Amino acid sequence: MKILGIETSCDETSVAIVTDQKQILSNCIWSQIKIHQEYGGVIPEIAARNHLHYLPRIVDQAFKDANCKFDDIDAIAVTAGPGLIGGVLIGVLYAQGLSLGLNKPCYGINHLEGHALTPRLTEDVPFPFLLLLVSGGHCQFLEVSGVGKYTLLGSTIDDAVGEAFDKVAKMMGLPYPGGPEIEKLAKLGDENTFDLPKPLYHAKNYNLSFSGLKTAVKNIIDKQAMPLSHTFKCNMAASFQKVVGDIFVKKTKDLLEFYKFERMVIAGGVAANQYLKQRLEFVVHEKNASLFTPPISLCTDNAAMIAWACIEKIQAGIQSEPLVPRPRWPLY
Repeated sequence: MKILGIETSCDETSVAIVTDQKQILSNCIWSQIKIHQEYGGVIPEIAARNHLHYLPRIVDQAFKDANCKFDDIDAIAVTAGPGLIGGVLIGVLYAQGLSLGLNKPCYGINHLEGHALTPRLTEDVPFPFLLLLVSGGHCQFLEVSGVGKYTLLGSTIDDAVGEAFDKVAKMMGLPYPGGPEIEKLAKLGDENTFDLPKPLYHAKNYNLSFSGLKTAVKNIIDKQAMPLSHTFKCNMAASFQKVVGDIFVKKTKDLLEFYKFERMVIAGGVAANQYLKQRLEFVVHEKNASLFTPPISLCTDNAAMIAWACIEKIQAGIQSEPLVPRPRWPLY
């Protein structure tokens, strides 16, 4: 079985062809990062217009890379949400057109479910497992007991961690996207320079909060002479990243102790952060559990994860939901 996947929910235009034998025949990604850098973040209308312009040629490239023809695919999978509605709408309409023209079924896939199931594309990850879903727009702990079976255990009550990374980076004048820039500078800094708060660290639940941490960083920056020195940026990046790591380690440790999970998955764009991965790897192994993360190339938005989520749903006997673009679409 070959599935054509389409992903246009934010600023990556991606098309992939994946088989039920876990073969990624192609996974083409056209990023708009350079376009949005001058604005310091993604501009939804500009993102949508670029999806409209580039999607047809990315589709052609995906088929070329996979050495496939349109008739070779068995179904089409497209991100139907959550995401920027303009981009989601373009992907859905294009997929519907292909579906009608090729007489192939079309599945609307939850973008978050794509992230959640990605590790099962590259490794053997049995259910159930603890999922830490971390991206620019989402930050959640979930129990995953099967395809389509998600239970929320904890979530951010304000900013997502990826959003916090981007905003702190912007405060220091770093380019968009801020996450990789923070991680890069943190390697050169002293993580004990600044005593930053850890919101909800001792709370008797598994919720997260990053708004207060972000505000604390802003207050320190506001007291500095401008322009900020390179040393200051490195030390602040390291201190900020350490506190984020401390928070995730504490919540993960509490969850593993209470629920006795044997496996944990980290997925989403922030899963590409190697510092956070190493911190969590230590505590997971300390609790005699196994940690799974996708390859870095599959952490950020891509269509291979959308195609794979579709394959998982088909194999689980789950029928496609109505193909309606949704800016918000909770996984649980």
